[in-house]
Amino acid sequence: MNSNDLIGTIGVGIILLAYFLNMFSLIPNNGKLFYLLNIIGASIACFASYLINYIPFVILEGTWALVSVIGLIKSIKKPQD
Repeated sequence: MNSNDLIGTIGVGIILLAYFLNMFSLIPNNGKLFYLLNIIGASIACFASYLINYIPFVILEGTWALVSVIGLIKSIKKPQD
């Protein structure tokens, strides 16, 4: 496995971890940890896609990270119940 594959695998693994934790109700899908895991994972996967010059996934993962940043900001600004 080359370094680009390793970087991409780590990024996708973090995204899948967020999804897994949410699916088994271990973290909420509107919680800060869910957004943070998605931001980190998508950013790493975006970088790996950039390294191999695969623009469709740069766009996909970059958008995923951006949407997660927006979600995180909204969750921080939301009044606590």
